[in-house]
Amino acid sequence: MLDITKKLQEEINVLEYELTTELPAEIKRAVALGDLSENAEYHMAKQRQEFVNARLGQLKKRMGELSLVKLDNIPHDKVGFGSTVIVHDEAKDEDISYKLVTSEESDVTKGLISTTSPIGRALVGKEVGDTVTVTTPNGKREMEILKLTTIHDSTE
Repeated sequence: MLDITKKLQEEINVLEYELTTELPAEIKRAVALGDLSENAEYHMAKQRQEFVNARLGQLKKRMGELSLVKLDNIPHDKVGFGSTVIVHDEAKDEDISYKLVTSEESDVTKGLISTTSPIGRALVGKEVGDTVTVTTPNGKREMEILKLTTIHDSTE
């Protein structure tokens, strides 16, 4: 999780620099060109300023949410954030490994799924031996949890 907070902080730093240094200079240059009603540079800079402000708000909110995650609240014997789970997918008749991560880190091709994805939501709170039914865009899938390694196991 440190990686994701570091990436978010780097993006925040870049956007704050753009908002406080680059965009004011662009707006000042555009204003110097005269008539603002037909000044494309001015309107583009103002639109970018609105976008950057909105994105900064999203990033800061997400950082706040991530700071609230406490390892003590993640179960030791059930699927939760940071868990690696091996499931048997009945529809595909194969064993698949998933690691539950934040939405920013998810990459299905690498087996990294978000805790808020359909599969992630179905697995959270379950134990080895449980069978879950997951509704995906391709239909319902039955998965049996074969093995579980929690975030606590991987940090010990």
